[in-house]
Amino acid sequence: MTGKIPDHYSGGGNLADRIARDLRAKGLEPAELATADFEALDEFHFRGRAATLELASQMRLTARSEVLDIGSGLGGVARTIAQTAGCHVTGIDLTPELCAAAAEISGWLGLSEKTLFLQGDATDLPFADNSFDAAITVHAAMNIAAKDRMYAEARRVLRPGGRFAIFDILQGEGGEMIFPVPWAAEPSISYLARPKEMETLLRAAGFKLLHSTDSTSESLRWLEQRTAGTGPSPLVPVTTRLLFGDGYTLMVQNQLRALRERRMLTCGFLYAA
Repeated sequence: MTGKIPDHYSGGGNLADRIARDLRAKGLEPAELATADFEALDEFHFRGRAATLELASQMRLTARSEVLDIGSGLGGVARTIAQTAGCHVTGIDLTPELCAAAAEISGWLGLSEKTLFLQGDATDLPFADNSFDAAITVHAAMNIAAKDRMYAEARRVLRPGGRFAIFDILQGEGGEMIFPVPWAAEPSISYLARPKEMETLLRAAGFKLLHSTDSTSESLRWLEQRTAGTGPSPLVPVTTRLLFGDGYTLMVQNQLRALRERRMLTCGFLYAA
């Protein structure tokens, strides 16, 4: 099953090279861009960079903080946190192609010393106990069946009192998901938890809930603006469509319906270890 997930996100070839070629074809040099310019590509989660900044503001980070990003993808969340807080962020992701591209993009943006991207399993983290001051996961648990192990591992590698920020897609009360969606072309790699189930798992792992927010309505407005072209234009004209190709339009339409019907929810949580 884990092999299906990297296949879904691999994008069919060297992603960094494809991104660079697309940028240069549009007259943009990757190394001359800023971290925020890549938002439409590397922060492929609801509400983009704004959601990342909201989470980071609750994590009590300093320039000396060591932060773990679980399910780091193309590294957008990690780079936003590293740049704005001045701290070091380690990202871990199951898909080797995403990790390689994340490292390459960090190199373009001068953030190689502040970020590190490793291929690995969120349910079996390759870190010692008490290694990190804070952790974050954004739109990753939907692909992880063993959420109990994921949260237990997050608790293990966090230092006592460390904060764990979560922004995930959850199962809503409006019915089952319709596929394909960006995290799963078909149901076999989609594992949506319900909010109460997720909270129970995190408590069992030893976390204490500090704050929770249901931002489904805000996510719907954000996605409606993006699809209608009424929101801000992407600073970089290379978007998540690069990963998913022609099927991306249907994926977005299915997400819109799911948000409107509350088949899926977008919720943020802040926990303390």
